[in-house]
Amino acid sequence: MGPHLAETGGGAVALPDDRGPLSYTVAAAQGPVRLRYLAPPPNLRAYFGSLYLFSVSADRFADATRADVPQLRFMLDGGGDYHFQDGAVMPTPDICLLGPTMGATRFQVTGPLRVLGISLLPAGWMALHGGDASLLADRLCDLAAEKGDVYRALLNRLRGLDDDVDAMAALCWSELGKLVRPLRPAIWDLLGAVDAWLMGEGSPRIESLAETTDLSPRQLARLTNKYYGAPPKLLARKYRALRCSARIALDGDSWQLLCEEAGFYDQSHFIREIKHFIGLTPHQLQTEPSAVAQLTLLRRSLGGDVAVLNRLS
Repeated sequence: MGPHLAETGGGAVALPDDRGPLSYTVAAAQGPVRLRYLAPPPNLRAYFGSLYLFSVSADRFADATRADVPQLRFMLDGGGDYHFQDGAVMPTPDICLLGPTMGATRFQVTGPLRVLGISLLPAGWMALHGGDASLLADRLCDLAAEKGDVYRALLNRLRGLDDDVDAMAALCWSELGKLVRPLRPAIWDLLGAVDAWLMGEGSPRIESLAETTDLSPRQLARLTNKYYGAPPKLLARKYRALRCSARIALDGDSWQLLCEEAGFYDQSHFIREIKHFIGLTPHQLQTEPSAVAQLTLLRRSLGGDVAVLNRLS
C-alpha cells in the first residue's frame, strides 16, 4: 500500500511541494512547516542516514519528535530548546549534536527557523563523536565546542548557500567524508547483526541476538550502549514502536490488529509504548498526526537509498 497520511483535525496534511524531490510541506496553523530529504552518497551510507532541511515560517512553533538515532544539526536561522522525556530542558547550540533519544522529545523554537540536519548511524556516531552513545542519550552537546572549529567553519559556509539544499548536501558530504574512518571488521559484523535484529518483525528476543553474535547478554548491553545508546531490550522496544507507528500512519494499518501481531501484552500496553516513543497515541497517529510526526515518518520514502535503520528512525 502506498503512503497514507490521515488528515488532521485542522486539515493539515503533509504534501509534496515544488522545492525538489522528497520535499514536503504541512500547512500548520502557525504557518508552513517544510522538510526536504536527501540521501547520502553510496560511500557514506554505512555512516550517515538522510540529510534534511527543516524550516518553520512562524515566529514561535512547538512540536515533538519521536525517538530517533543521533542527529547533527546546523542552526542556519532561529533557535530553541529541547525538552527531554525526563524533564531536562537544554538550549540548542548553533552546531547541535543530539544524542540517541529513547522517548519522544518536545521542542520549542523561535523562528523563522532553518535547520540543516544529518542522521547518524552508529558508525557515523563513532566518526564524529567517538564516545559512549549512552552517555549522551536524551541529551545534546555543542559539537563545535567539543570537537573544534571544523564544524563552525562548515556552518558559516552553509549559511552562505541560502536555500540551495543540493549545494549544502554536497558540501556536508565532502567535509564529513574526510572525518570517517573504517571500523574493524568485527565491529561492522556486530552492527550488521544488531541492525538486522532490530529490524525483524515482532518482539525480538535477546537470546537470538546472543546466539547470532556469540556474545553474552552483558557483553551485548555494553556494546549496544556504546554504539546505539541503550541496551538491547530498550532498543527492541523503541524500534518495535517505530515500526508500528509507520504502519499506522503511512499504511493505514489497524493499531488494534498490530497490537496483537507485534507481541504487546494488551491494548493499554500498546498505547503506552507508542505514546512514550512517538509522543502521540495510536488514535492520534491515525486521525491527527502533528506536522513533525508526519514529516519524519516520510523518511521511509527514501527507500533503499538509506540504511533500513534510518528509514524507521
